[in-house]
Formats: sequence, structure tokens, C-alpha cells
Amino acid sequence: MNADIDPGNVPARPRAQGEVPFYREKGQAVPRSVEGLFRKLKWWASGLLLAWWYLGPFLRWDRGPDAPGQAILVDMAGRRAYFFDIEIWPQEVYYVTGLLLVAAISLFLMSALAGRIWCGFLCWQTVYTDLFQNIERWVIGDRTARIALGRAPMSAGKAAKLTVVVGSWFVISASTGMAATLWFGDAFQQLRDMLTFQADGASYLFTLIIGGFCFLLAGFARERVCVYMCPYSRFQSAMLDEHSLVVSYEGWRGEPRAPAPTDRNFAGRGHCVDCKMCVQSCPTGVDIRWGNQLACIGCGLCIDACDQVMEKFGLPKGLISYDSSANLQAREKRVTVPGFRPIRPRTLIYGGLLGIVAAVMLTSLLTRPTTGVNILHERTPLFVQMSDGSIRNGYVYKVLNMIREDRAYSLRAEGLPGLSLELIGGTGPAQELELSVDKDSVGSFRLFVSAPESAMPGKSATITFILTEKGKAGASIRHDTLFAGPGR
Repeated sequence: MNADIDPGNVPARPRAQGEVPFYREKGQAVPRSVEGLFRKLKWWASGLLLAWWYLGPFLRWDRGPDAPGQAILVDMAGRRAYFFDIEIWPQEVYYVTGLLLVAAISLFLMSALAGRIWCGFLCWQTVYTDLFQNIERWVIGDRTARIALGRAPMSAGKAAKLTVVVGSWFVISASTGMAATLWFGDAFQQLRDMLTFQADGASYLFTLIIGGFCFLLAGFARERVCVYMCPYSRFQSAMLDEHSLVVSYEGWRGEPRAPAPTDRNFAGRGHCVDCKMCVQSCPTGVDIRWGNQLACIGCGLCIDACDQVMEKFGLPKGLISYDSSANLQAREKRVTVPGFRPIRPRTLIYGGLLGIVAAVMLTSLLTRPTTGVNILHERTPLFVQMSDGSIRNGYVYKVLNMIREDRAYSLRAEGLPGLSLELIGGTGPAQELELSVDKDSVGSFRLFVSAPESAMPGKSATITFILTEKGKAGASIRHDTLFAGPGR
């Protein structure tokens, strides 16, 4: 039995027309169950992701009294987002942009290193489609049984099995939609309200939308989402190079393919026995023997299937492998295999960009101020000239206390001679105002600023508000704003 082939004696693989159709009007991939390394990796990845999705909202984090105790929470009513010890305010929505950049660059880096590893193991469409297909397998049977049931006329037995399968999909989809709402409110209370039908209508609508898409896309659309709907499959090849790991078929070793010889003599032929196990195990129905294709999600299940066949015939594993094209070409030419090269210009660029964005976000989080100020100059009227001739402008001065401690501040203004401040509802004009702001809240103050008419250089001037926290000299926040007057 010949366990290897001289690539120089193998005829070129024929290029059949229409062998890899882009669009398939009818039919759906019905993958066969396989065992192996990549199948185990998919189980682990799916288990961890599903556990995070369903159990993540129940993680607790102590932020002190009167503070949400959920570790990760998007509090729409309170207009806050919490991630463990990080609290994001509405005006800090730019952090979402940073997170999207980190996610995008991470995806680019993952693709440059290991091809479509995201699609094969981490994408939610892949995870739920795989789960739904396994439910079919557990209830109906493996590939042959599912195909036979699909072709059989409707009967009581078929209806019962389909009811169990679709009912299981429905329960999982409803749980998925319900879990989505738990990230936007206290998970324990939200779950009780949902199950006792006391939650608000928006929660049920959100559950219906998320659960409905899960039910339709993972239960019925399946691989069509990956092939026709997902934009990533269209441009992911632009992020690959000859050293990126992708699922590949060693045509020089496998061709010419033919059915398995009865005497197990593979002399003068390829190792591929044309069993189509690789195609039958593929969740998108790809025949990897015709090269890397748009529909291939890089899950590696075809590798597990092919390795089982190779082991059965006593042939070397790796006819289909998760490897780079550079390594495949080196083996075909019988030269030194370069091996996996994670460090190269493409990955350095992606890694550098990821490091820069992450460093900027981390620095911003560590150095962000705990006090914010917003100033609104009142427009109606723009100014008032008092009986003594002085000019008065009105302002709404907002102080954001972004920590969970009550804080006291002093406020003064400069920029014009003789400026005085008066807090509406306060004791009267003064050179400096005392402001108190409750913990983790916004203090809104209406105040008047007055200046002698003689101090005005024209129709308007610029004044500066200076806010200083009591007991922290030097920690001042300065904001320039307009001071309007009648002009001269």
C-alpha cells in the first residue's frame, strides 16, 4: 500500500463547469455528524458563548448602596451603562465607537491569522444553527434519517418529530430573546416580570424581535445567511495572505480521486476515495476539494471527517487540513515547509492598530474626569439691562457628579471687571457661589451673571466660569461662554 504520492506523476485536476454553484434555489445542507478535534472545539466554543449569553446578566458587582448590583448592565431608564467597575454616561457614547473599532480590528487580525475562525466557531448564527441541527439529529437521527424524513409523506410519526424539533427551536429562541432583555434591567427582577407577564410591552417586543430572528435564521435560513446575507464573506479574502490558516485540500496528494480500491492499493492514484464525507459533514454544503470558497466558514468539520476516512484506510491524515497556502505549496514541491508565521507585515499592522485603539481607550478611561460641566446661555431674552445700567445674562449651569459621593463646589466667573453671580432661589449676588451635587447625578442650576455696562467692550464678550471642588484646590474646570450686551 502506497501511503504517499509523487506529485510529479499526478495528472492535473479537471476543472468541471458549474461544480461550485453560487446560488442554490432548492435544498438545504443536511450535515452529517462527525467526531474529532474541530467538533470538540465547536462544542466548547458554543458552550462558553451560550453560557455567557444566558448567565452573564446574573453576574453581580457591588457598587455601593443605591447602585445597580448587576456586573454588566445597559440601564436605559437611568441612562447609564455599567461594565463591572466602569460606568458610562450618555455623553460618553464615543466609547461605543471605540469598542466597535476594537471589534472590527480584532476581526481583521483573526482573519489574517486563522481565516474565518470567527465564522466557524464564534458567530452567533453558526452557534445557533449548529445547536438547532443537533436538536434535529437527537430527535430524528443523523443525516440519512433526516433526509429520509424530509422526503417521506406526512404522517403522525413525522408530525410528532417535527413538532418536537420546531418546539425545541421555539423554546430556545424565546429564551434567547428573553435573555437579551436581561442585559437592560436587573436580571432577577426582569426575569420575574417576564415570566409573570408584568413586564412592559417594550420587553416583550424586544424578546419577539430577537427570538424571532433566532428562530427564522438558525432554524430555516441557516447557511443562506452565511452565503447570501452576511457581508463578511464578501470581503474576508482581502484580509488573507499566503500565510493565513484556512481549510484547504491537498489536491496534489488527493487527485486523481476514485472510489476506494478493494485491495487498498493506492499506487498510481490519489488518496481521495471520493466518499464525499467532507461535503456531507459541511454545514454549508461546500465541496472543499474545489478550493477555498465564499461559502466555507472554516469550521474544520470536513477535516475531522476526512481524517476518519484516512485513518480507516491507513493513510496519512491531513488530506484536508487547517493550514496556509504557503505550507501546502511547500509540501507539494517537496521543499522546506515554512510553518505558521503569525508575525508578518499584515498582522503587525492589524496588531498595531488594535494596540493603539485599545491604549487610547484605556488611557481615556483611566484619566477621564469625574466631574462634567454643561453651560446653556438663555436666549429669551439674550440679555437684560437693569435700572442701574448693569447688564445681566441668564445661564443654565449643569454639573455632572460622576462618582457615588455627594460633592460640594464653588463657582466664580472672570473675564469682565465687576462680574457678580446670583443663583436663582439663592441669597443674592455674590462673587462666588456654593453648589452641592448629589452622588451620581446631574445638578442643574439657573443663575444670573451681571456686569457693569462700562465693562462691556462691545455687543458681546467672553467670560469664563471656574468650578472648583471643595477641599481640592487646583482641581478646577474652566469653561468659556458668551456674555451678551446692547453694544455701544
